[in-house]
Amino acid sequence: MVEFSYKNESFRMIVLRCIGSSNFFLERVLFPTDIITFMAPNDARVEIWGNEMYGPKIEQRIRVSSHKEDSTLVA
Repeated sequence: MVEFSYKNESFRMIVLRCIGSSNFFLERVLFPTDIITFMAPNDARVEIWGNEMYGPKIEQRIRVSSHKEDSTLVA
């Protein structure tokens, strides 16, 4: 397990989903400036979802890693 932290720096509400091995799943609503910190399996996938006029839209994908590198994936 790896400690993962994310801050909602946007001016609107988002949904954070983390999906990992061994049926790990976490979903939280984050309001502007909210920070979430949790333990996630190494190599888990974090998705940041926003809302557009036509419905939900994935805005960012991040890979949880024990390495100290920027592992943001393009949506």
